[in-house]
Amino acid sequence: VTNTVWNQLIFRSFLLGKAWFLFTLTVFCCAQSIFMRHGDDEDLHTSQAQLIAVAGLRLVNYIFTMGVQVRHHTGRIVQSIRDKELIWYKRIPIPTYLHRWQEVVRLLLTVDFLIMLAIEPVLHCLASGGDRLFNQSCEAGQSMKTAYCFFSAIGIICYFALLTDLSVLSTRVSAFVLVCQRVASEVILVLFSSIFVVLIVAFAACALEQDDPHFNGIGKSILFLVKMTLGMVAGDEYDILEHEPILLVCILFYMVLISIFLLNMLVAQLTCAYQGTYDDMVGYARLNRGRIIVESVPKVKPARWEQFKRELDLDTPIEFGEGDIGLAGGIQVLEPASLNIMTVDMIKRFGGTTSPSAQWPAEETSKEERDKYTHLDRVVDKALKKMGRMVKGSVAGSSTANGSQAGGGSVLNSSSDADASEA
Repeated sequence: VTNTVWNQLIFRSFLLGKAWFLFTLTVFCCAQSIFMRHGDDEDLHTSQAQLIAVAGLRLVNYIFTMGVQVRHHTGRIVQSIRDKELIWYKRIPIPTYLHRWQEVVRLLLTVDFLIMLAIEPVLHCLASGGDRLFNQSCEAGQSMKTAYCFFSAIGIICYFALLTDLSVLSTRVSAFVLVCQRVASEVILVLFSSIFVVLIVAFAACALEQDDPHFNGIGKSILFLVKMTLGMVAGDEYDILEHEPILLVCILFYMVLISIFLLNMLVAQLTCAYQGTYDDMVGYARLNRGRIIVESVPKVKPARWEQFKRELDLDTPIEFGEGDIGLAGGIQVLEPASLNIMTVDMIKRFGGTTSPSAQWPAEETSKEERDKYTHLDRVVDKALKKMGRMVKGSVAGSSTANGSQAGGGSVLNSSSDADASEA
């Protein structure tokens, strides 16, 4: 049912909504990355047309992206406060809609846009005047350019993080993304372990009496060890270690611990975590798609909804088999006959009128089952009667009781033989 609603009703509207997001992402990347690096690094060599294009694209971002996001978050925050839908974290009220990481990233992107607008180099150069329109190389613009580029990079990271929502288009890709989120903790553990080992070796190397320039200070030692881990050190840079045997032992200890132990430990952890969580993540991916369906159905136009119901054709009876007409109100899904082999027909069929006011016929049990229940009932009744006679005989006296018990036993035996003959 979920796949039917997704493919026939929600998929197109969801894709159209993400198309606007992809458009704003393209505009943002063109304004901040592509056109800014298309010409020379010096702004004086940038053409006037390029400056106008960059300013126009940034204006589109500020109006259509930042404006929409500010309106969205302002409305959600006010609505959460009005409905008292708040989560308290150390006496700090947080709107409940921020429990999803996508909403948190959208809020960070909105704040990032506001900061970028406040330190926009083009606006500062326009305020200070200049010989070129939309120039960014003025003194006021240059003072803001470093901070502006930093927040621009943060905005691009937020944009591409939100792009992972498109993984819902494929259940397999969505499950893979969820698995990556689950096993990220294993990578973080190994990363902290690597940092701990780097600090140990760096401080130990600096404590040794050695003349290696790569280990002349804590900062240089840490940088050189990281470069060794990433394979960024040339072979001739290890030649000086021939004259420093103790330092060489420290380096060998570091390489064995990092490159052999921790790296293989990470591979083993990721393998076990992936195998243990992938099956569950497929279910979570389907639930994630179901959540999007629930959120998107109220936004579907009534005409589109009526068309969807007509396409389902729920009023047409479904065939149980070829020529075997069944009930209406369902969706028929065909499968190979050899997939689920049934030797007994599981459909109970009743003849007669189909009026809703008519009583539904009671389901009858087989003759063999009725005979078994009747025989068991007779045996239980006879046993209860004989036990009652035995209790009455025991009250009359010991001698009489013995005789009654003997007679009762013979009667019980004879009755049991009679029952056995009847069976």
